[in-house]
Amino acid sequence: MGLCFSKASDSEESVVHRQVEKQLKEAKQKLANQVKVLLLGSGDSGKSTVLKQMRLIHNVAFTPEEIESYRQLIFSNVILGMKLILDAMEDWNMSVSEANKRHLPPFELFPDIRDGEPFPVKYFEPLDALWRDEAVQKAYQRGNEAALPENLTYFFAALPRLFRTDYKPTEQDIIRARSRTTGITETVFHLKNQELHMLDVGGQKSERRKWIHCFQDVTTILFLVSLSGYDQCLVEDKDANQMQDAMAIWDSICHSQWFKQTSIILFLNKTDLFEKKIKKSSHIKTFFPDYEGAPGDVDAGKTYFRRRFLKLSAKSNRVKEREIYTHFTNATDTAMLRVVMAAVEE
Repeated sequence: MGLCFSKASDSEESVVHRQVEKQLKEAKQKLANQVKVLLLGSGDSGKSTVLKQMRLIHNVAFTPEEIESYRQLIFSNVILGMKLILDAMEDWNMSVSEANKRHLPPFELFPDIRDGEPFPVKYFEPLDALWRDEAVQKAYQRGNEAALPENLTYFFAALPRLFRTDYKPTEQDIIRARSRTTGITETVFHLKNQELHMLDVGGQKSERRKWIHCFQDVTTILFLVSLSGYDQCLVEDKDANQMQDAMAIWDSICHSQWFKQTSIILFLNKTDLFEKKIKKSSHIKTFFPDYEGAPGDVDAGKTYFRRRFLKLSAKSNRVKEREIYTHFTNATDTAMLRVVMAAVEE
């Protein structure tokens, strides 16, 4: 009897052992097929935009609940955007025309809308009139001094469409919508033979201490820089320069012990806004005295910042420098990003 029990027990242990080995093998295989990409960069560099574009590129549809959330966010973007301009104008001792002063009271409060509730029609005329106001436009041209949102030109051009009772955000509306990323969000994309995990972390200074939790087993870092930020202050610090802040983060990331073996991809982003800005007014040399390119020279400006970031990534005591892959991008352009991300995924 004892022998029978022993054989039965051995058989059961053998089955359990094989099951555990199988599970471990499957888990190991799954990990081998996982690619973890960490999205890093300073605030307003375009990380969340890239993540939204990846969802469109890989057909990860936005749910009805997410679309409704973006609809409400867009209303908030428009209302808060105008309030931020008006607040900046007050700081700069600027005022709207006498005819438009009657439109100011609605912006003393910050309204929210409920699920399914159309944009309140009482805001349409004030928003439309104030956006056309000459002083408001002059103030918005100084947006770099107050970190004013860059998506306002897009949304104010579409005001009549946004205020339709049946308005539903388009894919481009969702791409352009802006919200501050807090904490860490992870999105999984299923590619041909791999599982791509993209982690988006808050870019503001108060969020950076949370990055450390993302560092384990990272395959690739995708670091975003806003090229148009060369003359802009930070949202959280009006005395700091956005580009200088990005360079400081980049330097610490490239020389971190956590990333000695990690491949790094640099996206020099917002090329469209950079080209418009550099051609129209703001000279790079005003903010970066060592810049020697001619005013308005877009290519020279892009080359200068690429060189600055690559120089920061180099380390004199390394025998072999790690290769940094760089791309000039416009994260709001789905077609462009589709091509760039195809190269990145390879």
